[in-house]
Amino acid sequence: MNVINSKTPQGPLSEKWKEYKSHQKLVNPANKRRLDVIVVGTGLAGGAAAASLGELGFNVLNFCIQDSPRRAHSLAAQGGINAAKNYQNDGDSIYRLFYDTIKGGDYRAREANVYRLAEVSGNIIDQCVAQGVPFAREYGGLLDNRSFGGAQVSRTFYAKGQTGQQLLLGAYSALSRQIQKGTVKLFARHEMLDLVLIDGRARGIIARNLVTGKIERFAAHAVVIATGGYGNTFFLSTNAMGSNGSAAWQCYKKGAYFANPCFAQIHPTCIPVHGEFQSKLTLMSESLRNDGRIWVPKHKADAEAVRAGKLKPTDIKEEDRDYYLERRYPAFGNLVPRDVASRAAKERCDAGYGVGTTGLAVYLDFSDAINRLGLKTVEARYGNLFQMYEKSVDENPYKTPMMIYPAIHYTMGGIWVDYELQTSIPGLFAAGEANFSDHGANRLGASALMQGLADGYFVLPYTIQNYLADQIQVPRFTTDRQEFDTAENAVNDKIQKLINIKGKRSVDSIHKELGLAMWDFVGMGRTKFGLREALAKIAEIKREFWSNVRIPGSGSDQNTELEKALRLADFIEIGELMARDALYREESCGGHFREEYQTEDGEALRKDDKFSYVACWRYTGEDMEPELLKEELAYEYIKVQQRNYKE
Repeated sequence: MNVINSKTPQGPLSEKWKEYKSHQKLVNPANKRRLDVIVVGTGLAGGAAAASLGELGFNVLNFCIQDSPRRAHSLAAQGGINAAKNYQNDGDSIYRLFYDTIKGGDYRAREANVYRLAEVSGNIIDQCVAQGVPFAREYGGLLDNRSFGGAQVSRTFYAKGQTGQQLLLGAYSALSRQIQKGTVKLFARHEMLDLVLIDGRARGIIARNLVTGKIERFAAHAVVIATGGYGNTFFLSTNAMGSNGSAAWQCYKKGAYFANPCFAQIHPTCIPVHGEFQSKLTLMSESLRNDGRIWVPKHKADAEAVRAGKLKPTDIKEEDRDYYLERRYPAFGNLVPRDVASRAAKERCDAGYGVGTTGLAVYLDFSDAINRLGLKTVEARYGNLFQMYEKSVDENPYKTPMMIYPAIHYTMGGIWVDYELQTSIPGLFAAGEANFSDHGANRLGASALMQGLADGYFVLPYTIQNYLADQIQVPRFTTDRQEFDTAENAVNDKIQKLINIKGKRSVDSIHKELGLAMWDFVGMGRTKFGLREALAKIAEIKREFWSNVRIPGSGSDQNTELEKALRLADFIEIGELMARDALYREESCGGHFREEYQTEDGEALRKDDKFSYVACWRYTGEDMEPELLKEELAYEYIKVQQRNYKE
């Protein structure tokens, strides 16, 4: 049985990263010019990594599926980025950020990685300010902070409701500088379709030019995957339509472990589904829970009247409103972690108290904040988010409470990486949401941007050198080797197989069917029976896809339907592994809620004696059951206990 080695340094928790950096191998500036690194992805993790590695002097080949790095999905992040700077003087510290993140992830993350994340968080803010990111500031000119779920301090830095966009522009400016200098070569509108291994090491990729349809080969001494998560397996999610898990999945099929695939996050503040022809969902920032209060009618009769259109939310008196998060979790109120808030909303709706025409919605109300702070203050904090909501649903949220409901948002699972962010394949690294490392079973709000930039700016530039130090002896690879021939032929064969099916169903129709099965059985509430049903349905969907999908056009030119089909082929297999992982994990933790395992008051019930591990799945072959390996989680510096947000 394989031994999972996380390469976690020895010594006190607070000294591990400093000790690692003090003793890591380095590459001198003259030798860096002789080394090539492929970075797939140009979001916060990929863009920051490519810019940083280029600044160090490596030759970087950077790939993105969009027409510009500025269109990476990182720009969609709204609410903020966490950092332990304690500007509010409210008791924050590196340790408290570390503890909140471990606790928020329900004690299913690697301790040393999370502490390092908290440790470098302050550097991220300094870096971004230096790049000109327009963070919100207080009256005196100091950077402002606000609160986010799972914390009792204000540590979230923000730029209105556009934080991701502004941070991405900062990373893009750094990346553009390196492109102009010639250390980074950008390949826009290219999609990675396979990983190339030479003597067991990652040495290149096969990519498809999305404009011409040409299959192209690229070689390097190391490969970095920073392509985001796999939330679009569910079809309807808050992710951009182009977001996909294909690059990570191809790495899995070449031998990289896929870790904790069942850990998918449900975001509690999403605009509810409004029709069967909807292609994606719109997120409303978690920052709205700072001043917005979440409620449903206290009486079922009122909820039924609202659903029938006989009552408006403003008609319901204060004493007839159930502020259920404040009632159930008095210590944190509306700022409980996302998994807790999402399950609470589902419970109220399942019990018959939901609103909206479908009954699958709750209210997010700002009337109290407007009365307390004034309209101008609320508008200054959240104006662009309110505008987005009004454009989406044609309701004025200043006068009528928003309607929200949980939706698939982020995936905590991903490619397994060690302390160095290296996968189980030597020379293959993964950064940002593409890896599993920092969030456990649930991600706290405003931590995705933190992890992406931490990995790209402050972790990978150190750790990848430790690997590359002895690669200066390896000459540059040419792409005319047999390994590249084999990989390219496999890609072409797969494309031709899809084109030649010539069935009757569109890619989207099959993807919707997959998404519905995933949401019904692998969504917020999971059961043993439901997960077995999911596996059976996914097997049927897989057969239907490979026998009845129709892809117009050819594989030798621009073809968006082919792009979607290639990604859906991977989503089907990802969904299968998610369901399998959820079936094996017979406990509830974070975003993984098995209904058979809950406390008396409906909270997640962990089984630390059996499931305190990272589930590492190893590919064993087409249509064969993957092998489950385990990285045991040991907590030396915190006490593992039942999460409590009530007191």
